[in-house]
Amino acid sequence: MQNLSKTAKYYAKNPEARKKRLKQQARYNKRPDQKKYRVELNAYNRKKGTYGNGDKKDASHKGGKIVGFESQSKNRARKPKARRVSLK
Repeated sequence: MQNLSKTAKYYAKNPEARKKRLKQQARYNKRPDQKKYRVELNAYNRKKGTYGNGDKKDASHKGGKIVGFESQSKNRARKPKARRVSLK
């Protein structure tokens, strides 16, 4: 477990919390706007011939438009201001 993030370690140690989180994520991912978002990104990936090739790249949204590819870790780490937690 040494290479896991703090969050991954927490959910590995707390199966009830993990179950709750996965249930919430499933509800979120079923939303029509999220389905549309996934379809749009997958279509872009397929069009560029990179869908499922294991290159560790995601189609990236910036300013509401797909602007190309970037690493999965950078793309998924970027959070909109609404989701950021204030440390004040």
